[in-house]
Amino acid sequence: MTETPLHTLADLADQAERQPYVLRLYVTGMTPRSTRAISAVRAICEEFLAGRFDLKIIDVYQQPAMIRDEQIFATPTLVRKDPEPERRMIGDMSNRARLLAGLGLLEVTPA
Repeated sequence: MTETPLHTLADLADQAERQPYVLRLYVTGMTPRSTRAISAVRAICEEFLAGRFDLKIIDVYQQPAMIRDEQIFATPTLVRKDPEPERRMIGDMSNRARLLAGLGLLEVTPA
């Protein structure tokens, strides 16, 4: 009988850092608010998740069935599908610290 080695905390942290992110950004056309959200999310992904993210931009005008299927009630909405648990960020994506915390890339500490 062989035993599986236990992972150290450093191993688990390293594994989490390499985990791919699956993101869906729901926008309404190419409005200024939508383009700002797209730019902000892309910038965060390229800086913090380089080479390990799958970001799909979904225009709800072009794919209206998606908002029903995914239960999207407002735009822009960013959905982090993976890593689990799923998280949703709704509204203004320009607050960098809020976006990082929502994606689980920054710990939020109470003021």
